Amino acid sequence: MNILAINSGSSSIKFELFDMHTSAPLASGLSESIGEPTSQQSYRLYKSDGSYDELSETIALKNHEDGVRRIAQWLVESKAIKDSSELVGIGHRVVHGGAEFSQPTRINTDVMAAIRQLIPLAPLHNPANLRGIEVTLAEWPDIPQVAVFDTAFHHTIPAYAHHYALPANLAREQKIRRYGFHGTSHQFVSTALARLLDKPPNEINSIVLHLGNGASVTAVRGGQSIDTSMGMTPLEGLMMGTRCGDIDPGVILHLLQSTDLSASEVDSTLNKKSGLKGICGANDMREVLRRVNEGDQQALLAVEMYAYRIKKYIGAYSAVLPHVDAIVFTAGIGEHSPEIRARACADLEHLGIHLDSQRNVHVSSDSCAIHADNSRIKIFVIPTNEELEIAKQTLHCLREADSTTTGRSS
Repeated sequence: MNILAINSGSSSIKFELFDMHTSAPLASGLSESIGEPTSQQSYRLYKSDGSYDELSETIALKNHEDGVRRIAQWLVESKAIKDSSELVGIGHRVVHGGAEFSQPTRINTDVMAAIRQLIPLAPLHNPANLRGIEVTLAEWPDIPQVAVFDTAFHHTIPAYAHHYALPANLAREQKIRRYGFHGTSHQFVSTALARLLDKPPNEINSIVLHLGNGASVTAVRGGQSIDTSMGMTPLEGLMMGTRCGDIDPGVILHLLQSTDLSASEVDSTLNKKSGLKGICGANDMREVLRRVNEGDQQALLAVEMYAYRIKKYIGAYSAVLPHVDAIVFTAGIGEHSPEIRARACADLEHLGIHLDSQRNVHVSSDSCAIHADNSRIKIFVIPTNEELEIAKQTLHCLREADSTTTGRSS
């Protein structure tokens, strides 16, 4: 019972093939620099003991169609998929599901049309997601396929938290509201936290920090998202690698009225030239911290700003939750940067947050606790696995569909 999870980004494609009996990976890979003169493809074929054989190649991938076709070809060549009958489903990450999609959804022409209509809300990602869907439908036309939406986990955010204070008619016409993103990651981590605490998800309140090149924080009450830092687009919220995060809207008006920048240039500035990169010239946190250690004051400012924004959201979400059981760090920076975790948790003892410095430094590749013994709020590092979450939601969706069909025919 195998499921293929495909995560098409704006210039990359990640995939992972799972045996859903055990949730063990059978194969995985990454296509990078799609559309560039040369692209990189890397693949892993896993063995029963968890070890793997690895292959890398440099190849010209003009677009996502080329990338997905090459992935499909390799899966067959490597015998990761010996016969298409081994596949029970293919799950696709779709970044923006708008207000229409609150659950993983079996893909058909109507669903694809709806995803296409949402392109203005995610112009970099939804087209890439659609291209991945179209190619896999052509390669495996008989395999059921499911869209798993990044925004779906945040559909439980109450109206008073997802509305912006804009004229109601304008907001409704333009579909302006807080949608939130990284939902697959936040949901995976919230479920993993429940297992760690040995409690049902509906008994746990947490603050989940997904800190990668894109970053977001979610307040999770009883297993459901009640607020999240990203908004109508992934630009709002925390300071990120190249995105500015929270900003006075008047700054945008000022740039448009007082400079020669066009609307598209302002958009590019806020999304691609701001954040860590805008402050110190580098968007990779490892490079930024290296510069801090060398005495670079702009890099230090960038790190201080980054951690300060996180602390503000921890405080805000501590206020809107009735109590906080745990804070969770995940994604590239959250999982691998003890420096950022320490700065984000510093001086929060009055909120019941006490980090253990030794545990924080000695984090393994597995989920682990990094709070001090006297901390009222537990602190964890939990590796995210969006591809496995996509596969699980795909399987759940297909089983629900089978159950409904069975019920109707009886």
